[in-house]
Amino acid sequence: MFFSKFERFVARRYLRAKRREGFISVITGFAFTGIALGVATLIIVMSVMNGFRDELLNRILGLNGHIGLMAPANYPFNNYQSASKDIGEFEHVQYVIPMIESQLLVSAGKAAEGAMVRGIEKDDLLRRAAMRDSLKGIDMSLFEGNRVLIGSRLARKMGVGVGDEITLISPNGKVTAFGTVPRMKSYQILGTFEVGMFEYDSSFIFMPLASAQQYFGLKDAVTHIDVTLDNDKMLLPVRRAIEESVGAGAYVYDWKQTNAAFFNAIAVERNVMFLILTLIILVAAFNIITGLIMLVKDKGRDIAVLRTMGATRGMIMRIFFMDGAFIGVVGTSIGLALGLLFCKNIEAIRRFLENISGQELFSAEIYFLSQLPAKVDPTEVGVVVGISLLLSFLATIYPAYRAAKFDPVEALRYE
Repeated sequence: MFFSKFERFVARRYLRAKRREGFISVITGFAFTGIALGVATLIIVMSVMNGFRDELLNRILGLNGHIGLMAPANYPFNNYQSASKDIGEFEHVQYVIPMIESQLLVSAGKAAEGAMVRGIEKDDLLRRAAMRDSLKGIDMSLFEGNRVLIGSRLARKMGVGVGDEITLISPNGKVTAFGTVPRMKSYQILGTFEVGMFEYDSSFIFMPLASAQQYFGLKDAVTHIDVTLDNDKMLLPVRRAIEESVGAGAYVYDWKQTNAAFFNAIAVERNVMFLILTLIILVAAFNIITGLIMLVKDKGRDIAVLRTMGATRGMIMRIFFMDGAFIGVVGTSIGLALGLLFCKNIEAIRRFLENISGQELFSAEIYFLSQLPAKVDPTEVGVVVGISLLLSFLATIYPAYRAAKFDPVEALRYE
Protein backbone atom coordinates (compact mmCIF):
# COMPACT_ATOMS: atom_id res chain seq x y z
CA MET A 1 0.00 0.00 0.00
CA PHE A 2 1.03 3.63 -0.43
CA PHE A 3 0.72 4.29 3.33
CA SER A 4 2.44 1.90 5.74
CA LYS A 5 0.82 0.54 8.90
CA PHE A 6 3.09 2.71 11.05
CA GLU A 7 2.14 5.87 9.13
CA ARG A 8 -1.56 5.10 9.46
CA PHE A 9 -1.16 4.49 13.20
CA VAL A 10 0.64 7.79 13.83
CA ALA A 11 -1.79 9.76 11.63
CA ARG A 12 -4.75 8.27 13.53
CA ARG A 13 -3.18 9.23 16.88
CA TYR A 14 -2.63 12.82 15.71
CA LEU A 15 -6.28 13.17 14.72
CA ARG A 16 -7.33 12.37 18.30
CA ALA A 17 -6.86 15.69 20.07
CA LYS A 18 -5.76 15.71 23.67
CA ARG A 19 -7.08 18.29 26.11
CA ARG A 20 -4.18 20.68 25.58
CA GLU A 21 -4.72 20.44 21.80
CA GLY A 22 -8.39 21.34 22.00
CA PHE A 23 -8.06 24.51 19.91
CA ILE A 24 -6.51 22.56 17.05
CA SER A 25 -9.38 20.10 17.25
CA VAL A 26 -11.89 22.98 16.99
CA ILE A 27 -10.21 24.28 13.82
CA THR A 28 -10.24 20.77 12.37
CA GLY A 29 -13.92 20.47 13.25
CA PHE A 30 -14.68 23.73 11.46
CA ALA A 31 -12.82 22.51 8.37
CA PHE A 32 -14.65 19.19 8.47
CA THR A 33 -18.08 20.88 8.89
CA GLY A 34 -17.32 23.50 6.24
CA ILE A 35 -16.46 20.90 3.60
CA ALA A 36 -19.53 18.78 4.44
CA LEU A 37 -21.90 21.78 4.31
CA GLY A 38 -20.25 23.18 1.18
CA VAL A 39 -20.58 19.89 -0.74
CA ALA A 40 -24.15 19.30 0.48
CA THR A 41 -25.27 22.85 -0.36
CA LEU A 42 -23.64 22.75 -3.77
CA ILE A 43 -25.33 19.44 -4.65
CA ILE A 44 -28.73 20.70 -3.40
CA VAL A 45 -28.56 24.02 -5.26
CA MET A 46 -27.38 22.47 -8.53
CA SER A 47 -30.03 19.74 -8.31
CA VAL A 48 -32.80 22.27 -7.66
CA MET A 49 -31.60 24.36 -10.60
CA ASN A 50 -31.59 21.27 -12.83
CA GLY A 51 -35.01 20.20 -11.60
CA PHE A 52 -36.44 23.67 -12.06
CA ARG A 53 -35.12 23.90 -15.61
CA ASP A 54 -36.25 20.40 -16.65
CA GLU A 55 -39.65 20.72 -14.97
CA LEU A 56 -40.27 24.08 -16.59
CA LEU A 57 -39.15 22.74 -19.96
CA ASN A 58 -41.37 19.66 -19.70
CA ARG A 59 -44.37 21.76 -18.69
CA ILE A 60 -43.79 24.25 -21.51
CA LEU A 61 -43.40 21.54 -24.16
CA GLY A 62 -46.27 19.62 -22.58
CA LEU A 63 -48.57 22.55 -23.37
CA ASN A 64 -46.99 24.04 -26.48
CA GLY A 65 -45.20 22.85 -29.58
CA HIS A 66 -41.52 23.18 -30.34
CA ILE A 67 -42.31 25.56 -33.21
CA GLY A 68 -45.19 27.99 -33.63
CA LEU A 69 -46.65 29.87 -36.60
CA MET A 70 -48.59 33.06 -35.91
CA ALA A 71 -50.72 34.72 -38.54
CA PRO A 72 -50.27 38.47 -39.19
CA ALA A 73 -52.84 40.76 -37.59
CA ASN A 74 -56.18 40.72 -39.43
CA TYR A 75 -54.90 37.98 -41.76
CA PRO A 76 -55.68 34.60 -40.15
CA PHE A 77 -54.79 31.24 -41.70
CA ASN A 78 -57.78 30.54 -43.96
CA ASN A 79 -56.20 27.46 -45.52
CA TYR A 80 -54.93 26.02 -42.25
CA GLN A 81 -56.02 22.45 -43.06
CA SER A 82 -53.79 22.20 -46.11
CA ALA A 83 -50.98 24.16 -44.41
CA SER A 84 -51.10 21.82 -41.41
CA LYS A 85 -51.04 18.80 -43.70
CA ASP A 86 -48.02 20.12 -45.62
CA ILE A 87 -46.09 20.95 -42.45
CA GLY A 88 -46.97 17.54 -40.99
CA GLU A 89 -45.11 15.89 -43.88
CA PHE A 90 -41.82 17.55 -42.91
CA GLU A 91 -39.19 15.21 -41.51
CA HIS A 92 -39.13 14.97 -37.69
CA VAL A 93 -42.57 16.64 -37.34
CA GLN A 94 -44.67 14.51 -34.97
CA TYR A 95 -47.98 16.36 -35.23
CA VAL A 96 -49.44 19.77 -36.06
CA ILE A 97 -52.17 21.54 -34.06
CA PRO A 98 -54.15 24.48 -35.52
CA MET A 99 -55.74 26.76 -32.91
CA ILE A 100 -57.04 30.21 -32.08
CA GLU A 101 -55.47 32.20 -29.27
CA SER A 102 -56.47 35.58 -27.91
CA GLN A 103 -56.56 37.60 -24.70
CA LEU A 104 -59.98 38.33 -23.24
CA LEU A 105 -61.73 39.52 -20.12
CA VAL A 106 -63.65 36.82 -18.26
CA SER A 107 -66.34 37.68 -15.71
CA ALA A 108 -68.57 35.77 -13.31
CA GLY A 109 -70.86 37.72 -11.00
CA LYS A 110 -68.83 40.61 -9.60
CA ALA A 111 -65.47 38.96 -10.33
CA ALA A 112 -63.50 39.77 -13.48
CA GLU A 113 -60.05 38.62 -14.59
CA GLY A 114 -57.88 38.80 -17.70
CA ALA A 115 -57.43 35.44 -19.41
CA MET A 116 -55.86 33.78 -22.42
CA VAL A 117 -58.45 31.85 -24.43
CA ARG A 118 -57.27 29.05 -26.68
CA GLY A 119 -59.62 27.41 -29.19
CA ILE A 120 -58.50 23.86 -29.98
CA GLU A 121 -59.93 20.55 -31.13
CA LYS A 122 -60.59 17.96 -28.41
CA ASP A 123 -58.25 15.35 -29.91
CA ASP A 124 -55.48 17.93 -30.31
CA LEU A 125 -55.89 19.05 -26.70
CA LEU A 126 -55.55 15.47 -25.46
CA ARG A 127 -52.31 15.09 -27.44
CA ARG A 128 -50.65 17.43 -24.95
CA ALA A 129 -49.20 15.24 -22.21
CA ALA A 130 -49.60 17.84 -19.45
CA MET A 131 -53.23 18.51 -20.35
CA ARG A 132 -54.08 14.83 -20.82
CA ASP A 133 -52.88 14.02 -17.31
CA SER A 134 -54.74 16.94 -15.73
CA LEU A 135 -58.06 16.19 -17.49
CA LYS A 136 -58.49 12.67 -16.10
CA GLY A 137 -61.97 12.32 -14.62
CA ILE A 138 -63.52 14.81 -17.06
CA ASP A 139 -65.82 13.50 -19.78
CA MET A 140 -64.12 15.05 -22.80
CA SER A 141 -66.88 13.85 -25.14
CA LEU A 142 -68.84 16.84 -23.77
CA PHE A 143 -66.13 19.30 -24.83
CA GLU A 144 -68.21 20.98 -27.53
CA GLY A 145 -70.61 23.85 -28.04
CA ASN A 146 -70.55 26.40 -25.23
CA ARG A 147 -68.55 24.27 -22.77
CA VAL A 148 -65.04 25.34 -21.74
CA LEU A 149 -62.15 24.21 -19.53
CA ILE A 150 -60.71 26.69 -17.07
CA GLY A 151 -57.49 26.76 -15.00
CA SER A 152 -57.98 25.73 -11.37
CA ARG A 153 -56.35 28.87 -9.92
CA LEU A 154 -58.39 31.12 -12.20
CA ALA A 155 -61.56 29.30 -11.12
CA ARG A 156 -60.68 29.77 -7.43
CA LYS A 157 -59.92 33.47 -7.92
CA MET A 158 -63.30 33.99 -9.55
CA GLY A 159 -65.20 31.73 -7.17
CA VAL A 160 -66.59 29.44 -9.88
CA GLY A 161 -66.65 25.69 -10.38
CA VAL A 162 -67.87 22.91 -12.67
CA GLY A 163 -71.32 23.69 -14.10
CA ASP A 164 -71.10 27.44 -13.44
CA GLU A 165 -71.25 29.99 -16.24
CA ILE A 166 -68.63 32.58 -17.14
CA THR A 167 -68.86 35.43 -19.63
CA LEU A 168 -66.11 36.09 -22.15
CA ILE A 169 -65.72 39.72 -23.18
CA SER A 170 -63.67 40.81 -26.18
CA PRO A 171 -63.07 44.49 -27.04
CA ASN A 172 -62.91 43.61 -30.74
CA GLY A 173 -66.64 43.44 -31.32
CA LYS A 174 -69.06 44.70 -33.94
CA VAL A 175 -68.54 48.17 -35.34
CA THR A 176 -71.73 50.25 -35.22
CA ALA A 177 -72.66 53.87 -35.82
CA PHE A 178 -72.14 54.45 -32.10
CA GLY A 179 -68.70 52.81 -31.99
CA THR A 180 -67.39 49.33 -31.37
CA VAL A 181 -69.62 47.12 -29.23
CA PRO A 182 -67.65 44.58 -27.14
CA ARG A 183 -68.30 40.95 -27.99
CA MET A 184 -69.87 39.07 -25.05
CA LYS A 185 -71.00 35.47 -24.68
CA SER A 186 -71.62 33.07 -21.80
CA TYR A 187 -70.03 29.62 -21.54
CA GLN A 188 -70.48 26.73 -19.13
CA ILE A 189 -67.48 25.30 -17.24
CA LEU A 190 -67.06 21.63 -18.17
CA GLY A 191 -64.10 21.13 -15.82
CA THR A 192 -60.96 22.64 -14.34
CA PHE A 193 -57.36 21.66 -15.05
CA GLU A 194 -54.15 22.01 -13.06
CA VAL A 195 -50.89 21.42 -14.94
CA GLY A 196 -48.69 22.70 -12.10
CA MET A 197 -47.57 25.80 -13.99
CA PHE A 198 -48.87 29.03 -12.51
CA GLU A 199 -49.12 30.93 -15.78
CA TYR A 200 -51.53 28.37 -17.25
CA ASP A 201 -53.47 27.43 -14.12
CA SER A 202 -54.22 31.07 -13.33
CA SER A 203 -55.02 32.53 -16.75
CA PHE A 204 -55.85 29.93 -19.44
CA ILE A 205 -59.24 28.88 -20.78
CA PHE A 206 -59.69 26.20 -23.45
CA MET A 207 -62.75 26.06 -25.72
CA PRO A 208 -63.65 23.94 -28.78
CA LEU A 209 -62.11 25.25 -32.00
CA ALA A 210 -65.49 25.58 -33.73
CA SER A 211 -66.84 27.66 -30.81
CA ALA A 212 -63.75 29.88 -30.88
CA GLN A 213 -64.11 30.41 -34.64
CA GLN A 214 -67.72 31.42 -34.13
CA TYR A 215 -66.96 33.70 -31.17
CA PHE A 216 -64.10 35.54 -32.89
CA GLY A 217 -65.87 35.62 -36.27
CA LEU A 218 -63.11 33.72 -38.04
CA LYS A 219 -65.43 31.28 -39.83
CA ASP A 220 -63.05 28.58 -41.10
CA ALA A 221 -59.71 30.08 -40.01
CA VAL A 222 -57.17 29.98 -37.16
CA THR A 223 -54.59 32.40 -35.78
CA HIS A 224 -51.86 29.96 -34.68
CA ILE A 225 -50.38 26.64 -35.76
CA ASP A 226 -48.33 24.62 -33.26
CA VAL A 227 -45.73 22.12 -34.49
CA THR A 228 -44.40 19.34 -32.22
CA LEU A 229 -41.23 17.45 -33.17
CA ASP A 230 -40.16 13.90 -32.41
CA ASN A 231 -36.58 15.08 -31.80
CA ASP A 232 -35.93 18.48 -30.20
CA LYS A 233 -32.35 18.43 -31.47
CA MET A 234 -33.74 18.97 -34.99
CA LEU A 235 -35.40 22.23 -33.97
CA LEU A 236 -33.32 24.62 -36.09
CA PRO A 237 -33.33 22.59 -39.37
CA VAL A 238 -37.11 22.04 -39.20
CA ARG A 239 -37.74 25.67 -38.32
CA ARG A 240 -35.67 26.85 -41.30
CA ALA A 241 -37.57 24.49 -43.61
CA ILE A 242 -40.92 25.81 -42.33
CA GLU A 243 -39.78 29.43 -42.73
CA GLU A 244 -38.79 28.76 -46.33
CA SER A 245 -42.14 27.05 -46.95
CA VAL A 246 -44.45 29.74 -45.52
CA GLY A 247 -42.36 32.75 -46.54
CA ALA A 248 -43.73 36.07 -45.32
CA GLY A 249 -47.21 34.63 -44.77
CA ALA A 250 -46.55 33.90 -41.08
CA TYR A 251 -44.24 34.68 -38.21
CA VAL A 252 -42.33 31.51 -37.26
CA TYR A 253 -40.91 31.19 -33.75
CA ASP A 254 -39.72 28.39 -31.45
CA TRP A 255 -40.00 27.65 -27.73
CA LYS A 256 -36.43 28.85 -27.04
CA GLN A 257 -37.30 32.34 -28.29
CA THR A 258 -40.53 32.64 -26.34
CA ASN A 259 -38.92 31.40 -23.10
CA ALA A 260 -35.38 32.74 -23.57
CA ALA A 261 -35.61 35.08 -20.56
CA PHE A 262 -36.46 32.19 -18.21
CA PHE A 263 -33.72 29.83 -19.29
CA ASN A 264 -31.02 32.49 -19.64
CA ALA A 265 -31.75 33.70 -16.11
CA ILE A 266 -31.57 30.13 -14.79
CA ALA A 267 -28.25 29.51 -16.56
CA VAL A 268 -26.67 32.70 -15.19
CA GLU A 269 -27.95 32.09 -11.65
CA ARG A 270 -26.77 28.49 -11.79
CA ASN A 271 -23.22 29.47 -12.74
CA VAL A 272 -23.03 32.22 -10.13
CA MET A 273 -24.32 29.93 -7.37
CA PHE A 274 -21.81 27.25 -8.35
CA LEU A 275 -18.97 29.77 -8.07
CA ILE A 276 -20.14 31.19 -4.73
CA LEU A 277 -20.71 27.79 -3.12
CA THR A 278 -17.36 26.50 -4.37
CA LEU A 279 -15.79 29.32 -2.34
CA ILE A 280 -17.32 27.75 0.80
CA ILE A 281 -15.35 24.58 0.12
CA LEU A 282 -12.25 26.70 -0.57
CA VAL A 283 -12.60 28.45 2.80
CA ALA A 284 -12.94 25.05 4.47
CA ALA A 285 -9.76 23.95 2.69
CA PHE A 286 -7.93 26.95 4.18
CA ASN A 287 -9.14 25.78 7.59
CA ILE A 288 -7.45 22.45 6.86
CA ILE A 289 -4.20 24.31 6.13
CA THR A 290 -4.50 26.33 9.36
CA GLY A 291 -5.32 23.29 11.46
CA LEU A 292 -2.48 21.19 10.04
CA ILE A 293 0.09 23.99 10.39
CA MET A 294 -0.84 24.38 14.04
CA LEU A 295 -0.74 20.62 14.48
CA VAL A 296 2.76 20.50 12.95
CA LYS A 297 3.89 23.27 15.30
CA ASP A 298 2.38 21.50 18.29
CA LYS A 299 3.85 18.12 17.30
CA GLY A 300 7.34 19.48 16.63
CA ARG A 301 8.94 17.43 19.45
CA ASP A 302 7.12 14.27 18.31
CA ILE A 303 8.30 14.80 14.74
CA ALA A 304 11.88 15.25 15.95
CA VAL A 305 11.70 12.02 17.96
CA LEU A 306 10.30 10.14 14.97
CA ARG A 307 13.09 11.52 12.75
CA THR A 308 15.82 10.47 15.21
CA MET A 309 14.25 6.97 15.36
CA GLY A 310 14.66 6.60 11.61
CA ALA A 311 11.47 8.07 10.12
CA THR A 312 12.18 9.61 6.71
CA ARG A 313 10.93 12.95 5.49
CA GLY A 314 8.63 11.08 3.12
CA MET A 315 7.04 9.22 6.03
CA ILE A 316 6.44 12.45 7.98
CA MET A 317 4.95 14.09 4.91
CA ARG A 318 2.61 11.14 4.28
CA ILE A 319 1.46 11.14 7.94
CA PHE A 320 0.29 14.75 7.81
CA PHE A 321 -1.03 14.39 4.28
CA MET A 322 -3.15 11.50 5.55
CA ASP A 323 -4.58 13.65 8.35
CA GLY A 324 -5.65 16.41 5.97
CA ALA A 325 -6.93 13.98 3.35
CA PHE A 326 -9.00 12.18 6.00
CA ILE A 327 -10.78 15.44 6.88
CA GLY A 328 -11.45 16.11 3.17
CA VAL A 329 -12.63 12.59 2.32
CA VAL A 330 -14.92 12.13 5.33
CA GLY A 331 -16.28 15.69 5.07
CA THR A 332 -16.98 15.22 1.37
CA SER A 333 -18.64 11.83 1.96
CA ILE A 334 -20.95 13.20 4.66
CA GLY A 335 -21.75 16.24 2.49
CA LEU A 336 -22.56 13.94 -0.44
CA ALA A 337 -24.89 11.82 1.71
CA LEU A 338 -26.62 14.90 3.18
CA GLY A 339 -27.04 16.50 -0.24
CA LEU A 340 -28.56 13.41 -1.85
CA LEU A 341 -30.86 12.80 1.14
CA PHE A 342 -32.04 16.41 1.10
CA CYS A 343 -32.71 16.30 -2.65
CA LYS A 344 -34.74 13.10 -2.30
CA ASN A 345 -37.01 14.63 0.37
CA ILE A 346 -36.85 18.29 -0.65
CA GLU A 347 -40.60 18.77 -1.14
CA ALA A 348 -41.43 17.21 2.24
CA ILE A 349 -38.76 19.38 3.89
CA ARG A 350 -40.19 22.48 2.21
CA ARG A 351 -43.69 21.76 3.49
CA PHE A 352 -42.33 21.05 6.98
CA LEU A 353 -40.45 24.37 7.09
CA GLU A 354 -43.51 26.24 5.80
CA ASN A 355 -45.68 24.69 8.53
CA ILE A 356 -43.17 25.67 11.22
CA SER A 357 -42.50 29.22 9.97
CA GLY A 358 -45.98 29.98 8.67
CA GLN A 359 -44.35 31.57 5.60
CA GLU A 360 -44.59 30.56 1.94
CA LEU A 361 -41.04 29.60 0.94
CA PHE A 362 -41.75 28.63 -2.69
CA SER A 363 -44.36 30.90 -4.24
CA ALA A 364 -45.99 29.54 -7.39
CA GLU A 365 -46.63 33.11 -8.56
CA ILE A 366 -42.87 33.75 -8.65
CA TYR A 367 -41.43 30.40 -9.71
CA PHE A 368 -44.24 29.30 -12.09
CA LEU A 369 -44.29 25.80 -10.54
CA SER A 370 -46.52 24.37 -7.82
CA GLN A 371 -43.83 22.28 -6.10
CA LEU A 372 -40.09 22.45 -5.56
CA PRO A 373 -38.31 20.19 -8.08
CA ALA A 374 -34.88 18.58 -7.73
CA LYS A 375 -33.00 16.48 -10.28
CA VAL A 376 -29.63 15.02 -9.33
CA ASP A 377 -27.18 14.94 -12.23
CA PRO A 378 -24.53 12.23 -11.55
CA THR A 379 -21.97 14.10 -13.68
CA GLU A 380 -22.37 17.33 -11.72
CA VAL A 381 -22.26 15.45 -8.41
CA GLY A 382 -19.02 13.84 -9.57
CA VAL A 383 -17.59 17.27 -10.43
CA VAL A 384 -18.56 18.67 -7.01
CA VAL A 385 -17.02 15.69 -5.19
CA GLY A 386 -13.90 15.90 -7.36
CA ILE A 387 -13.44 19.63 -6.67
CA SER A 388 -13.89 19.10 -2.94
CA LEU A 389 -11.36 16.25 -2.79
CA LEU A 390 -8.89 18.13 -5.01
CA LEU A 391 -9.01 21.26 -2.82
CA SER A 392 -8.69 19.13 0.32
CA PHE A 393 -5.66 17.27 -1.03
CA LEU A 394 -4.00 20.46 -2.26
CA ALA A 395 -4.59 22.06 1.15
CA THR A 396 -2.57 19.31 2.87
CA ILE A 397 0.53 19.58 0.69
CA TYR A 398 2.09 22.71 2.25
CA PRO A 399 1.61 21.71 5.93
CA ALA A 400 2.85 18.17 5.17
CA TYR A 401 5.88 19.57 3.33
CA ARG A 402 6.58 21.90 6.26
CA ALA A 403 6.43 18.97 8.68
CA ALA A 404 8.81 16.96 6.50
CA LYS A 405 11.37 19.79 6.54
CA PHE A 406 11.23 20.08 10.33
CA ASP A 407 14.78 20.06 11.78
CA PRO A 408 14.95 17.52 14.66
CA VAL A 409 18.12 19.12 16.07
CA GLU A 410 16.40 22.49 16.52
CA ALA A 411 13.32 20.85 18.01
CA LEU A 412 15.29 18.85 20.63
CA ARG A 413 18.00 21.43 21.44
CA TYR A 414 16.32 22.73 24.59
CA GLU A 415 14.71 19.45 25.69
